[in-house]
Amino acid sequence: MSIDLTGRDFLKEIDFTRDELSYLLDLAASLKTAKAEARAVPALAGRNIVLIFEKTSTRTRCAFEVAAYDQGAHITYLDPASSQLGHKESPADTARVLSRMYDAIEFRGGDHSIVEEMAHAASVPVYNGLTDRWHPTQMLADFLTMREHASPGQLSYCYLGDARSNMGNSLLVMGAIMGCDVRIAAPRSLWPGDEVISLARSRAADSGAVVTLTEDVAEAVVDAQFVHTDVWVSMGEPVDVWDERIALLRPYRVTSATLSATGRSDVRFMHCLPAYHDTRTTVGQQVSTRAGMFGPALTDGIEVTNEVFESPHSVVFDQAENRLHTIKAVLVATLAGHSARPES
Repeated sequence: MSIDLTGRDFLKEIDFTRDELSYLLDLAASLKTAKAEARAVPALAGRNIVLIFEKTSTRTRCAFEVAAYDQGAHITYLDPASSQLGHKESPADTARVLSRMYDAIEFRGGDHSIVEEMAHAASVPVYNGLTDRWHPTQMLADFLTMREHASPGQLSYCYLGDARSNMGNSLLVMGAIMGCDVRIAAPRSLWPGDEVISLARSRAADSGAVVTLTEDVAEAVVDAQFVHTDVWVSMGEPVDVWDERIALLRPYRVTSATLSATGRSDVRFMHCLPAYHDTRTTVGQQVSTRAGMFGPALTDGIEVTNEVFESPHSVVFDQAENRLHTIKAVLVATLAGHSARPES
């Protein structure tokens, strides 16, 4: 089947078919190999891409910039203080202005409706670097990583923690599209919303995916090839949220016992980063010193123990690297089309 994504936006996983997402993963893998073997041929020479960051980032910004540079494109980075977006100019007007100067627009911020509004108004591809609802570039990196480490058969993974988030939404829906055995384990109050669950079940009916939502960690992890988690409090939430979130999510913390409960010696641990696996961060220190929040069992990491994070089971830095290769695939596929795919 011929896949052509030239000119397409990349806003959320549900906008794409299984074949289209598989094409992006295949393209990412071939671009990764071409870079490693020093035989990459830049396909985006003379292209200009603007990155709009309402929320700060290490991996997303660096991945977009290096991906663009590797392919010969130029980047302009706009932080919240560098544009009038949302202050003196609407997202739609911003997108229309930037479309006259750039070949593509990336947005990383809060409200997902902003990137949708920009895409509707823009005449060039618009990419979602992260919003409160979806994290599609992370999903490509996660699936490329799982494909690199997976044993044969239906891909199985579980997500533990706060699933009422962009990562919970995206892992559930992406797994449903791709025909996976995907499990979400979280307190019911922190499950993805009904609309997201309905979308996942609908796509699972087409793909043969198995979708499980449970409050039982043991049910979720048994025989899972991959165990995912994320931070328990998102950017922008008040510090006081930690009190409630720790109480709710303590049973969903990823420990060595969690990995053992999968029953697999080849289980892999995944985290989109940054991770609070120790107290060598400002937030880690703040949370660990809040009165009554940490007993002895939570002095070593929050959502994941340092023992798991630093173990041979952890592939989190493979994930981080794959942000580069998968974002490069999105840029090449949407701006250069078939002509840029490296020879196998």
